[in-house]
Amino acid sequence: MKLSKVGFPHIGNYYVPATYLFSNILHSDIVSAPHISQKTIELGVKYSPSFVCTPFKYTLGTLLEVIEKGADCVVQLGGGCRYGYYHELQRTIISDLGYDVKFINLVIAGKASVFRVYRELRRIDKHFRRFKSLYYLFITMKMVKYMDLIDDYIREYVGFEVNDGEMEKLNESMLKEFSGVKGYFDLKRVYKKYNSLIRKVKVDIPRNVTKVGIIGELYTIMEPFSNYFIEKSLASFNMSIKRYTNASYLMMGKGKFIKKNIKKYSKYVKYRMGADATDNIIRAVDMCRDGFDGIIHIKSSFCTPEIGSMGIINKVCCDYNVPVLFFSFDSNTSRVGLQTRLEAFNDMIEMRKK
Repeated sequence: MKLSKVGFPHIGNYYVPATYLFSNILHSDIVSAPHISQKTIELGVKYSPSFVCTPFKYTLGTLLEVIEKGADCVVQLGGGCRYGYYHELQRTIISDLGYDVKFINLVIAGKASVFRVYRELRRIDKHFRRFKSLYYLFITMKMVKYMDLIDDYIREYVGFEVNDGEMEKLNESMLKEFSGVKGYFDLKRVYKKYNSLIRKVKVDIPRNVTKVGIIGELYTIMEPFSNYFIEKSLASFNMSIKRYTNASYLMMGKGKFIKKNIKKYSKYVKYRMGADATDNIIRAVDMCRDGFDGIIHIKSSFCTPEIGSMGIINKVCCDYNVPVLFFSFDSNTSRVGLQTRLEAFNDMIEMRKK
């Protein structure tokens, strides 16, 4: 029987745990998508409807790239907004382009059924084994958690490195070792090693640190190319950055967080607005109350839930007298314009603090 060559969309560094998981649970070749580039964007924009949200174009571009690299089976995850419909529309577009590719959608409307996932993975590999996959799923989820913990620390302190680039190099080395771990205890050993090394990197932290929170639509936040590496730009201004949206939070904490807090923040939001909108409103209130110097909200163009949340977030920041900056990204966003607005935002925060 011919083995499938499996590919999936690219998002940040999460291709590392995704590749690890599929490599260990499927008897298939894994075709990793290249890092998003201008070619990716051009492919996605060329074959996407003009009005569709930017993550659709980026993920379509990455799928076309893995198909060009030889993938004959692609795996998608459907989210809780229009992302939940990506599977069907992207399958139609790719089919119309003449590619004979098997599409596997593991999540529908933000929900995953164990039986559905098992059935879909059996379509790729008839020898797929449930108990083996559960073990590697556990390791993968731990890997994602460790990656996010390290990223949280780097985000907070990278702007104060004495020697620029040390943390990033260590993080890249950690991801390479994560790719080859033999089991959970090996994974934990690698995490402890690099957690210690990264925390030993020398930093020079000023007394009155500028704290900036980032909220917004999940794909645009977690794929740095789609936001023009905004966190690196902020770090260059010696800012301490905080964001809660990452893969481990989305998988294990977001639903509980909203359910627990939505009544508490009923002054601003009384019901779920879809996707990340409700969560971002609650986070904005928390950041204002926690003394953040500024908040940056980022989203893709045409992201309807985030458009609905922007007016409320602006109201929150006005009530607490905290500056907020809104960015909407698409394939034509100007990098120069982005940098100019960030510089002005930084200057304003410094003047307010003085």
